[in-house]
Amino acid sequence: MKVHIDRFPVHQNAKVFAVLMALSSLFFVIPFMLLVSMMAPEGAFPVFMVIVLPVMYLVFGYLMVAVGCSLYNWIARHIGGLEFESRRTDAAV
Repeated sequence: MKVHIDRFPVHQNAKVFAVLMALSSLFFVIPFMLLVSMMAPEGAFPVFMVIVLPVMYLVFGYLMVAVGCSLYNWIARHIGGLEFESRRTDAAV
């Protein structure tokens, strides 16, 4: 079966990707900040960065996916969208 993707919903895709980026950034931000806090002089570690960085990932992730989906939708209108072939397999239970 051939499937043709004509358009991506901009807001929905951007929203989902932004939340995923913000949550997944915590797996890197928190350990990195703990490591930096052990090496930084007393009182020099900006704790607010643990909140700011995931929020930045959320905002910029949303914006970039919204731009990407909008660009895809515009291009797909003029030259056609992505195509892929799939086949249905019935799994034996």
